[in-house]
Amino acid sequence: MRYKISGTMMQTVEIDLDPGETVFSQTSCMCWMNDLVEMDTHTGGGFLSGVMRSLGGGSFFITEFTARGNGHVAFAPRFPGAILPIVLQPGQSLICRKETFLVAEKSVQLEIAWQQRFGAGLFGGEGFVLQKVTGPGTVFLDLSGEVVERDLAPGERLLVNAGHVGIMDPSITFDIQMVKGFKNILFGGEGLFLATLTGPGHVALQSMPIMNLAEEIARHMPGGGGDSGWR
Repeated sequence: MRYKISGTMMQTVEIDLDPGETVFSQTSCMCWMNDLVEMDTHTGGGFLSGVMRSLGGGSFFITEFTARGNGHVAFAPRFPGAILPIVLQPGQSLICRKETFLVAEKSVQLEIAWQQRFGAGLFGGEGFVLQKVTGPGTVFLDLSGEVVERDLAPGERLLVNAGHVGIMDPSITFDIQMVKGFKNILFGGEGLFLATLTGPGHVALQSMPIMNLAEEIARHMPGGGGDSGWR
């Protein structure tokens, strides 16, 4: 398998497959392919696997793309951002937010990643039900906006608006804490809770959460409160 990532904020990844090679994606991600690539859409392990993937923010079905010759297939995220190609070693895992998974080699496993802390599940919103990708193989993950990466030392904590959490090592502890200060809660606009990421481990953050983008677009739609009256 060979690949090329093109573009800046509206990226695509083009993948060249040797005969017999397979990649898989969640539905509605493929852009184009040649006629030597065969599609096969299924639940990826049965009905329960489809249900669990849906709970993790993914699609009930996945689509496999298998080359019958020298295959070529391209994929693109649904939102502006960056595609990150990551080579996972056997047994190596990453935790990622929903909507992040784009496409991977068939050898990569995609499953739900339950958070152990009850508070994260009760108040985390976007942060609770995450996905886990496990190697071996190459996976392509996409983050919205620009990507900022940080290495957290053991015990080091980073407070993050949950929508900005992108990808993290399994060694990082994810929890939720209430914003301190009455004025911060009432006027800060950041919500009641922040995600707490505690090291050690590596984390990739995204600068433009999908929900923020959707809210801003809605604000400028007719009736959304953003019409200035100019014509």
